[in-house]
Amino acid sequence: MPELPEVETVRRGLAPVLEGARIVRAEARRKDLRFALPERFAARLTGARVLALSRRAKYLVAPLDTGETFVAHLGMSGRFSIVDARVQPGAFYYDRPPDEAHTHVVLETDAGVRVEYNDPRRFGYMDLVASDALDAHPYFAGLGPEPLGNAFGAAHLAAAFAGRTQSVKATLLDQRVVAGLGNIYVCEALFRAGIAPRRAAGRIARARLGALAETIRAVLGEAIEAGGSSLRDFAQADGALGYFQHRFKVYGREGEACVACGAPVLRFVQAGRSTFWCRVCQR
Repeated sequence: MPELPEVETVRRGLAPVLEGARIVRAEARRKDLRFALPERFAARLTGARVLALSRRAKYLVAPLDTGETFVAHLGMSGRFSIVDARVQPGAFYYDRPPDEAHTHVVLETDAGVRVEYNDPRRFGYMDLVASDALDAHPYFAGLGPEPLGNAFGAAHLAAAFAGRTQSVKATLLDQRVVAGLGNIYVCEALFRAGIAPRRAAGRIARARLGALAETIRAVLGEAIEAGGSSLRDFAQADGALGYFQHRFKVYGREGEACVACGAPVLRFVQAGRSTFWCRVCQR
């Protein structure tokens, strides 16, 4: 599933063509994705101006001049593509072209730009939410701070981890503790911070939490600049693949030599997800 860097990369790709644009035509080719689309979805989007395009956790969030906010989650295989003559064919490396049969939502702007949402598995979803009630919506209520925001740091981790016997990895994946972190980047951050993924969150010394917070920021920042990680179906809005996977220190490297000490990278399963780590470097 695309994680925060992938969603942020998509946001940055879409922002130049959607922010400030008016949607002159919206088309929903089916009534549902993972969940049912809101009533009169296409009609409510048609004629609306996109005031901004932001991200909250793993959601794309676009407030409209109609008083509603367009919310989209990519699920496992969802992608937005910009269909525009200004994007030169062949300028990017593509894993495979999207199958038109799985293009479910189309937006056209007053600048003549066409944005398509393609999702073969239909695990993504979209909604229109009253802008003044957005923070209270079930998608967003209770979310922790953004890991790249000012509210995230050693003090927040100390408060969130206090007394927890749950593993640090599971705690960081809890969206109520920090919003948007996923399995890949938690594995990478814990390796770089030298913290064992099974260690109880409440048993990590306060002195290590500042380094952990900064490492999380650094890993996410590097991944965003590299365009995310192209695992399976993910691609940027312009179709280009992300390449942060070439910088993975442990994720997906089971049995390979640790880049720091040479010991084999290990894998085990936590809550149904693969955890990759080095037993020598991570304590």
